[in-house]
Amino acid sequence: METQLFNTAQTNVFAAQSEASKDRLNQLATSKSDDRTAMRKTAEDFEAVFLSQMLRPMFETLPTDTMMGGGQAESVYRGLMVEEMGKSIAKSGGVGIADSVFRELLKLQEG
Repeated sequence: METQLFNTAQTNVFAAQSEASKDRLNQLATSKSDDRTAMRKTAEDFEAVFLSQMLRPMFETLPTDTMMGGGQAESVYRGLMVEEMGKSIAKSGGVGIADSVFRELLKLQEG
């Protein structure tokens, strides 16, 4: 029961992060400032949240070692680890989502 509540809370956190990234992207797209650094950072943040969402199911299926772990603490740690992995992948070049989002933001500002 506690794990299910935690997973629901964790899903809500990821959804809020995704929504915040989407709002920031919309704000940057409609602004007329030429702050490319902020646009790039927001695009990378968006990719990090996306990658974390894609990695999360993979780690949820891994069994836990009852002798050395398991329980609520491991669930919390895994969630944080997956989030950091998404950030790390996005920061080191990602899979191209940030580049595409950044180009689209530039196009939207030009138009």
